[in-house]
Amino acid sequence: MAATGPLNPREERDERSAGPLQASLTPQGGVLRQAQDERSAGVTSLERKLQQAGLELLGNCQKMSGRGPGLLAHSAMLEDFTPQELDTLGEAMLLVRAQPGQVLISEGDEGDWMLLLLSGTVDVTKAAPPSEEEPASQESFSRLGVATEGAALGEMSMFDRDVRYATCTAIDTVEAAVLSRAAIGQLIRQHPGVGAKLVVKITQLLAQRLRNTSRRLVKMLQKPSNSEAGQQN
Repeated sequence: MAATGPLNPREERDERSAGPLQASLTPQGGVLRQAQDERSAGVTSLERKLQQAGLELLGNCQKMSGRGPGLLAHSAMLEDFTPQELDTLGEAMLLVRAQPGQVLISEGDEGDWMLLLLSGTVDVTKAAPPSEEEPASQESFSRLGVATEGAALGEMSMFDRDVRYATCTAIDTVEAAVLSRAAIGQLIRQHPGVGAKLVVKITQLLAQRLRNTSRRLVKMLQKPSNSEAGQQN
């Protein structure tokens, strides 16, 4: 019978050993097609989530360094990035716009992405449940702060995939870069230096926020209550 496989077994072994590399370098290679499909599916899924949130999609953040030195100066997350690294990071992020009064992040929602404010201001609030004395009272809101250009929002939920801790509402017209958990993984694979620097900076932000929260908690515990103050008087 005629052989159905390659005539030269050595050629077959060489082809198998070079398969992944060859496929990644060949436009029709299966590995490249799979990576492109996965990337396309991830972006489509993220775009769908952003559209459901009512945000206007403006493409990606190419040439992010062109937004001026103010972005690097005002952003704790980007302060150690070079303009070239910033452009690489921008290519992995989507650009969105929100109008005044529009909610960018809703407390209690799930999310695997974060925002980096490029322009505009955002009100950060948290809902306070009704008090035990008045359970029928309406829910109130407390302001946690106002975020401006360069601020990062939602990074904690992006990492642990837990629900959002607070609501972020645009005070004026806002443009923001959206970074997803999947995009960070892609950056680490394709641009290890940029990806590693990004993860370190986000981790530092989270650590700093934890320290600030701990300081506020200590101050609250040290502050005498009204009854104690009355007794002292």
